[in-house]
Amino acid sequence: MTDHVTTHQAEEDARNEQILIYLNGAIVPKHEARVSVYDSGFMLGDGVWEGLRLYDGKWAFLDEHMDRLFEAAKAIDLDIGMDRNGMISALLETQKANCMVTDAHARLMVTRGLKVRPFQHPSLSQSGPTVAIIMEHSRPSIPRPISLATVPHIRGLPMTQDPKLNSHSKLNCILACIAAEKAGADEALMLDVNGFVNTTNACNFFIVRKGAVWTSTGDYCMNGITRGKVIELCRANGIPVFERNYSLVDTYGADEAFLTGTFGAQTPVGMIDGRQIGDGQMGPVTRHLRALYKDLIEKECA
Repeated sequence: MTDHVTTHQAEEDARNEQILIYLNGAIVPKHEARVSVYDSGFMLGDGVWEGLRLYDGKWAFLDEHMDRLFEAAKAIDLDIGMDRNGMISALLETQKANCMVTDAHARLMVTRGLKVRPFQHPSLSQSGPTVAIIMEHSRPSIPRPISLATVPHIRGLPMTQDPKLNSHSKLNCILACIAAEKAGADEALMLDVNGFVNTTNACNFFIVRKGAVWTSTGDYCMNGITRGKVIELCRANGIPVFERNYSLVDTYGADEAFLTGTFGAQTPVGMIDGRQIGDGQMGPVTRHLRALYKDLIEKECA
């Protein structure tokens, strides 16, 4: 397979060449949004981030995203330098400057800031943090179900680098993605430390077996906000849902599989390790959940 598709593939939009970016309190043109080579994020991947999506003038599940951002910053002992209301104001200010109403995606990033010397110790970051918000016009354009390849890279134990953190240090996931592409797939299916099916390099992963929805225990993956909403929707609508350990054997025999994420919502999976899942197309449970999620977004952003 050479026509690789990504889970963040969007329609081309010429307006993105003229976007304005928030950087440390200023809103500047894209080509002027520069960060020093001494920045902790550039040098060491020392920072946390959130991805948010704009629907009909409102950022979906904003409170949950802010909760996760500030919890992650506390976990890595990073002072964001502004409170929750300040961060939301920066987001809304950037949205207004870009005249964005819907079908927009924001990547909100906070690093430990500039270092005085190019070494690891956090005490060398003495003029932080760096706060940046990239906001783009983006409408998902994923032309077919995603294909996955299982890779040797795993999501590790929390005492190494907790996979629940939205960290700037994404090299493990990038290497997984590279391995999947070299195997001819679009994205990597990653196992946990015990060999159970876990997540992909960029999204949370679900299967459907005999009308029931399965996903991992959540112990070794990013506890995605969209993931949580899908679980809640299943419970509220009489769809059996299980957070459990399950194997590749269970996965290959699934009737459906799909990914969840802020950008793509629910993305169908058609092939895993060269094995067709179901009929290779979006299945009825996935389609039903997409409709329920769309309704949820409409209520959230009314």
